[in-house]
Amino acid sequence: MRMAGALLAIGALALTGAAPAPVRTMGEIVAASKPAEWRRLDPTQTLYLDLATGRVIIELAPGYAPRHVANIVTLVRAGYFDGAAIIRSQDNYVVQWGQPDAKRSLGAAKRTLKAEFERAMTADLPMDRLPDPDTYAPVVGFSQGFPAAQDPVSHKAWLVHCYGMVGVGRDEGADTGGGTELYAVNGQSPRQLDRNVTLVGRVVQGMELLSVIRRGTGDLGFYKTPTEATPIRKVRIAADLPPSERVELEALRTDSATFRTLVEARRNRRDPWFKVPAGRLDICSTPLPIRVRNH
Repeated sequence: MRMAGALLAIGALALTGAAPAPVRTMGEIVAASKPAEWRRLDPTQTLYLDLATGRVIIELAPGYAPRHVANIVTLVRAGYFDGAAIIRSQDNYVVQWGQPDAKRSLGAAKRTLKAEFERAMTADLPMDRLPDPDTYAPVVGFSQGFPAAQDPVSHKAWLVHCYGMVGVGRDEGADTGGGTELYAVNGQSPRQLDRNVTLVGRVVQGMELLSVIRRGTGDLGFYKTPTEATPIRKVRIAADLPPSERVELEALRTDSATFRTLVEARRNRRDPWFKVPAGRLDICSTPLPIRVRNH
């Protein structure tokens, strides 16, 4: 019956002379969006990590890791990360940074905090669900602008390890991290880390600066000598800089019609190059457009 219906539809197109809707690229879909479908990144929750090669911009996720985010902001404002370094670059996994000076003051920050691997699902927690199944979670989608997952049975929600996500380094104990060492995923999404590490945000601009850093030759990609490390010039909160020194970014709202159109287009790629549309899309292959804000 479905085949017959499809043939009838094709026949109707032939009789009416109607042409199929043109295929729009991702760029064309985004370009047709409305201003109200974009949200401005909160400058109080945006980090600027400055390298010699440029600036890496990180959007923090206080809705999922409020204690760690607050601690990281305190560390940044205390100048803790100034003169820090990228100390690890493991191929297809993570790039990690921290303060080599073990005696560096934390200011009012704490060295360790209770882990924030997941949080409760509450009525005020938004979730724009993807339609396709996921291997690691019953429900996946986007929450507060971040790739996230939920379990309706346990009523828990958590952020997931997609490319560019930023997490808190820790030792074997769950509560041994606090934000003094951070990492960004620089390879295939290591989803097995979900709910095993506190995720605090994602890189929204400048990930290419981190992904090309030379790989470490030590265990787990750590550098064997301090001279191999990549220096970090400084880290700042965007709100603490004058407007002239900020990069005003905005993200496409994941509850917008344009985002839903974008997801469906990616699920069923009909560009001339694609011969067999996948018909589904995984959470870490779903684009989250970012652009410089128009004033």
